[in-house]
Amino acid sequence: MEPVGAKIAIVGAGAVGTSIAYAVLIRGVARTVALMDVNERKVAAEVLDLQHGLEYVPRATVLGSADPQICADADVVVFTAGAKQKPGQSRLELAEATIELTRTALPPIVDAAPHARYVMVTNPVDVVTYAALRFTGLPRRQLFGSGTVLDSSRLRFLLSEHCGVAVQNVHAYIAGEHGDTEIPLWTSATIGGVPLLDWTPLPGRPALDAAARDRIRDDVVGSAYRIIEGKGATNYAIGLAAVRIVEALLDDEHRVLPVSSLIDDDEVGLSDVCLSLPTVVDAAGAGRRLPITLSDDERAGLRASAQTLARMQRRFGL
Repeated sequence: MEPVGAKIAIVGAGAVGTSIAYAVLIRGVARTVALMDVNERKVAAEVLDLQHGLEYVPRATVLGSADPQICADADVVVFTAGAKQKPGQSRLELAEATIELTRTALPPIVDAAPHARYVMVTNPVDVVTYAALRFTGLPRRQLFGSGTVLDSSRLRFLLSEHCGVAVQNVHAYIAGEHGDTEIPLWTSATIGGVPLLDWTPLPGRPALDAAARDRIRDDVVGSAYRIIEGKGATNYAIGLAAVRIVEALLDDEHRVLPVSSLIDDDEVGLSDVCLSLPTVVDAAGAGRRLPITLSDDERAGLRASAQTLARMQRRFGL
């Protein structure tokens, strides 16, 4: 089985990259973890800290460097590197700087690991994924974004809390942009096999009516802002979510995950954007998207989300 000798390269030794590395080690996903960052002192310190805990996790080796060659022979590369926000810098300016960083940083890594599967985690993830495909020429199946995998986990958690059931029994997806225009796919959601829109509240539990669903949707969209306000970054949940994607790749799971991949067949009324839809993830990467049932409102929401992303791409000259 591939994970026994698998190598995972993580680009970016910030809060997200190191959380992914930690989760990879704890879950025993790979034999080699390679951490790359342009800040040599930072990456050396993070590697040393991780190495000191190797006694307590499944057998693994942790490496680190500022040289892209550290990624050579990687089975999966997780790209978390992003520009740091400067005082007075707008989010739009930050996104532009991150896209430029991707333009310069990613091609040498692809040269070092041309056969790896690439998972983009840097925000704005959909536009950065689109840009990365342009900069590298890799096929859409081989390079894709983490998309709304984390957002869907947030949605499932909030639904489980509201309905009083285990989160593992909630099956629901967030689709579209990883951002303010994302939408829950209520029509296809289920709880323990029961269609969510037909859910009868358990004794003592509130109704899951339209107002409750709207509140849950707003909580999903706003949760990252609240976490960032309180601690400066989101890292633990996205670390676990990214590793879940990596596991699906390494284990050839054919697992359905809402990753962000290139829409090239006019599925939601607009092509040539990267956005999230339930997608089969296997050893080859992001495969077939499921033909899920959508309401008219959901289809319109996906189209609006795609149009938002297309405008962002044009603004950045992509």
